Amino acid sequence: MRTRSSLPFRTAPLRVEDPPSHGALLTAFLSSLSLDEKSGCAVLYGAAVRHFLHWLERHRTAIRTIDDQAVRRFEKHRCRCHRYSAQQAHYKADQAARVRRFVRFLEDQGYVEVDDGIDDLPRHLADYFDAIACLQLAEGPAQAYRSEAEHFVAWLRMARRQWIDIDDTIIDQYAAHDCRCPVWRKRGQLVATGTKRRRRCARHFVEFLRGRGAIPLVEPVADDDPHMSAYLAWLKQHRGATDETIRRYRTDIRRLIPMLGEPSLWDAAGLRSAFQRRSQETPGSASLLVTIMRSYIRFLVVRGECRPALSHAVPSVQRYRLSTLPRHVDSATIERIIAACPTDRPVEVRDKAIILLLARLGLRAGDIRDMRLEDIDWRSGHLTVKGKTRRPDRLPLPQDVGDAILAYLAGARPKAAEEHLFLRAQAPFRPFRSSAEIAGIVARTRDRGGIDGVPTGSHIFRHSLATSLLRAGAGLESVGTILRHSSPETTAIYAKVDLPMLMKIAQPWPGEQSC
Repeated sequence: MRTRSSLPFRTAPLRVEDPPSHGALLTAFLSSLSLDEKSGCAVLYGAAVRHFLHWLERHRTAIRTIDDQAVRRFEKHRCRCHRYSAQQAHYKADQAARVRRFVRFLEDQGYVEVDDGIDDLPRHLADYFDAIACLQLAEGPAQAYRSEAEHFVAWLRMARRQWIDIDDTIIDQYAAHDCRCPVWRKRGQLVATGTKRRRRCARHFVEFLRGRGAIPLVEPVADDDPHMSAYLAWLKQHRGATDETIRRYRTDIRRLIPMLGEPSLWDAAGLRSAFQRRSQETPGSASLLVTIMRSYIRFLVVRGECRPALSHAVPSVQRYRLSTLPRHVDSATIERIIAACPTDRPVEVRDKAIILLLARLGLRAGDIRDMRLEDIDWRSGHLTVKGKTRRPDRLPLPQDVGDAILAYLAGARPKAAEEHLFLRAQAPFRPFRSSAEIAGIVARTRDRGGIDGVPTGSHIFRHSLATSLLRAGAGLESVGTILRHSSPETTAIYAKVDLPMLMKIAQPWPGEQSC
């Protein structure tokens, strides 16, 4: 790892005097590279720098005005320079990089004025390198994060971009730029497979700077549709919607707007036609689409931007929620899945704790993904879960679940400054990004134990727990309390899983023997 004193970017000192002679500049530059003036590398650097300085003098270009455009003009010029032939002027990428290294030296020394809008950049880079070391990455990925941070800094300086203006567009330009930056590159060129890596590493460095306040946070760009912008703000401020909910609502509404036009011109026929076309594209989400459309229409009605009668124009979707049995497995199968969890490796210790939380408490995958260290009260033996409603609920912590979590914290959880309870097993040690990763843990555990005939996903544990409770004599109200349902209608789907009880009250079919 680099030390702070060996970082490639230094704070440029304030220069009020003119730059020294060309010979003195070249000597100082070679000295900064720790090169012997008689070495072959020094000869190559010296030839490139002398030619560049000669070209600047011929074109009467002051050193203080040098930028990337000036260097590019030098690389492409048809050489008629004294004592330099056309063959010498035909620069390859690595030779052009030597000129840019010299320009960077001039910038570091303050002979070329650069105002990038950030203070003490070397310290931020050094702290970023320390943060990368704390992630416990393998040497290859760690070096990629460090080198791309240096590369991004060099590119921003060359492009004369301000740090306060950085957004996703600038990062995408960096990822795809035709690289002539004064940094080391394999074969002197940007490889095609490195675009995604450069974008990812640059975003990581920018997020680090924003997190420590070195550059300002970027506020979300307002939607270009004033109706949509006001609606999204209302969802966030008055309805308390999550970012994921807002993203989903925004996506579906924006797909409907081209079919509908201006809200003041909407009519019932147009709304029904747009809904029919959109629901045919995603038939499984028709009921959610009804909820989104009705919510948006009611918002526009209150604002007086569409006719009030349109709030009843969106047709209902008949959902036969009680037509099938919830997918579930018996208690013996659940115990087989738990028994299939080994504890030989740290990742297996983590997976067993997750499986036990799913099986014993019926938690959702999102509950486990969002669980934090502070949610466990070890003294009272309780676990705090927020769930969909973000209302904290206290659940008892069973003994085997507590033992599994404690084993994970004591010997398997990575030593990372992270508030989330469960982290990924490979560096960088970050929380799970989505509930699908929890479902993947369930699938791996099931396959490891050779258990067939079990439905996919983590929700099978929730359904199975509710089924077992009902068959053991618990009432629907008790099941709804344990599963933290906000409505009794949600719990009603389990009313038909107790088949022995239903057989007792089933009436025979008139005229024939009941089956």
